[in-house]
Amino acid sequence: MIYKYTFLVTLTIGFLVACSNDNSAGQSSTANTLIETEPTMNNTLTDNPFLRPSTLDFQFPQFDLISPEHYIPAFEQGMAEQLSEIEAITSQPEAPTFADTLIPLELSGQLLNRVSTVFYSMTSAHTNEELNAIQVEIAPLLSAHNDQINLNEALFSRIDKLYQSRNALGLDPESLRLLEETHKAFVRAGAQLDDKDKERLRAINTELAELSTRYNQNVLNEVNAVAMVIDERAELAGLSDAEIQAAADEANARDLPGKYVIPLLNTSGQPSLTKLENRELRQRIYETSLSRGNRGGEYDNREILSRTVRLRDERAELLGFDSHADYILQNQTAQSIEAVNQSLAELIPPAVANAIREAADLQAMIDAENGDFELAAWDWAYYAEKVRQERYQFDENQLRLYFEVNNVMQNGLFYAAGKIYGLSFQERFDLPVYQEDVRVFEVFEEDGSTLAFFIMDLYARSSKRGGAWMNAYVGQSNLLEQQPVVANHLNIPEPPPGEPTLMTFDEVTTMFHEFGHALHGMFSNVTYPSFSGTSVPRDFVEFPSQVNEMWASWPEVLANYAVHYETGEPLPSDLLQRVLDSQLFNQGFATTEYLAASLTDLTLHQLPADQIPSADEIMQFEADALINAGFDLTAVPPRYRLSYFSHIMGGYSAGYYSYIWSEVLDADTVEWFKENGGMLRQNGQHFRDTLLSKGGSVEAMNLFRNFRGREPNVEPLLIRRGLN
Repeated sequence: MIYKYTFLVTLTIGFLVACSNDNSAGQSSTANTLIETEPTMNNTLTDNPFLRPSTLDFQFPQFDLISPEHYIPAFEQGMAEQLSEIEAITSQPEAPTFADTLIPLELSGQLLNRVSTVFYSMTSAHTNEELNAIQVEIAPLLSAHNDQINLNEALFSRIDKLYQSRNALGLDPESLRLLEETHKAFVRAGAQLDDKDKERLRAINTELAELSTRYNQNVLNEVNAVAMVIDERAELAGLSDAEIQAAADEANARDLPGKYVIPLLNTSGQPSLTKLENRELRQRIYETSLSRGNRGGEYDNREILSRTVRLRDERAELLGFDSHADYILQNQTAQSIEAVNQSLAELIPPAVANAIREAADLQAMIDAENGDFELAAWDWAYYAEKVRQERYQFDENQLRLYFEVNNVMQNGLFYAAGKIYGLSFQERFDLPVYQEDVRVFEVFEEDGSTLAFFIMDLYARSSKRGGAWMNAYVGQSNLLEQQPVVANHLNIPEPPPGEPTLMTFDEVTTMFHEFGHALHGMFSNVTYPSFSGTSVPRDFVEFPSQVNEMWASWPEVLANYAVHYETGEPLPSDLLQRVLDSQLFNQGFATTEYLAASLTDLTLHQLPADQIPSADEIMQFEADALINAGFDLTAVPPRYRLSYFSHIMGGYSAGYYSYIWSEVLDADTVEWFKENGGMLRQNGQHFRDTLLSKGGSVEAMNLFRNFRGREPNVEPLLIRRGLN
């Protein structure tokens, strides 16, 4: 389970902002003055690489020319240009037409899109104090800018007139959908509110943008601040020599010679807990991980989150919804809180029961070793690995020897894409990158034509937020005559110089997952930028990427990439079979920790205003919500606690359920591939033609029906998760 980096598609439709803020806006008199004033032309602006489309292939970003001082002038110029473009639409005296209103709206904001995509990509992938300061400054200005468009009465009047006569316009299906979705987006943004409510909405949106920026910066700062410092090498028993050396190198980088530092990832569990023999150290790591953002100090997120939830609730009420969850769910395939609540309620009991059975197995292992203690959260990963070794006769370290990162990528990821979709990949060394170990590949179709550029950013670093995600630097659009430039970002620990990067199987699966998002972006074949690539409902967007995980363990693919990094010997067939047999192992834990996080997110965002917890109450609310829902299992905390749950401060608020919702479609799709012969070229083409290439140009569930030929079936998911 990973956090996919997503675009914030503002309700201006044509303007894509690569960030994890709310799809919200706001305005102040100061912001108005700044946005509406043409920036002074100076050397910084005239030499600014954002002012024109990149001259590189496919408008690949000119990372080598971009400096921090370019961002604010480009943002200012971009906002001013888009407002001028909107003014040109609204000042037309003639009755609106699709061609003079919707098309120029789609074309507007291209400079702003260029700077936004790069800037928000960098604040996630390779940030620094200067970029953080710019983000704090620019977030409320962008929010105000969005509102100037979303709440523009003259613009909405033209859109509304077209919408009311839409069936008489003779539009093709994609154009009709663009008109309907644009109208819906403006209404959801508050276009029909009166002036008083619009003014309040602007203020709410501005504050939400500021809060989201502070929260996400706190998450990254807190992860770096609480990295575990270990004094003695002996405490690290269980880690490999390479991992211990990496911890020593991290300590040296932090000016702590002679010590060892284990950085934390932004999940409750931490990878080192699988191996560390020292129980006291495991406990210290786990408790520190759970304390992030709720332990006091400058990076505490409780007040920010409480205030955010209150503002979201107020905004929902202004827009005519009972709660923020109602507001969000209206625009998803689930469509109602009741549907998602029922789905979670049905999944929670079998998941928890499965986890309880697994806990009993782990406790039996502890007792067999004469451990005089009860299983705790910091013990789970360590003893789960022991039980897995005993049951399936292999361990993670043994497996890692067969998962060298370049081999996994070239002979696994790219091999599967070649077999299924006819793609081939060639590394490009002539295109600029923002960090030295970032790699770029040109992606070719079966006929030899170039489809896209693919950027792979593999390694964790202190300037990079946790998790894994995909984003598009250039989105495909026939209207704009653009082909895609997409990127995947992982957080694989970088080994010491000269050492190979050996991956866990979870990291391999994550690589395949994120590449599924990349394929969704690369295969896009739509007219309008609003529908490009992954511009689909949140509870549908994870579906294609989860399908791509299938190939990580598909025998033909696994046999092709799982070779010993030193000898080249293939993964032994008996070990391969044990790996495949172990796929249901620990699924109770994995499902329970995920559902716990989904439950706290959804419950928090459907509370009535008088029940929204204060900063001091919010962690107790989390504990109570879990117990009330049946998660009375302290050894399995939520995958993310509310104080470091970055998803819900971005595009996944009231939407973290999306992964399991999408997995119903994913598991059913895997069954389709199996029923139709598996890894066949025609199967991949069918999936591409009926679903992956369509982006958001067709209603999401219709895409699934067009692919599958029927409604989804939940049974394959229940079998996969061991919940049947």
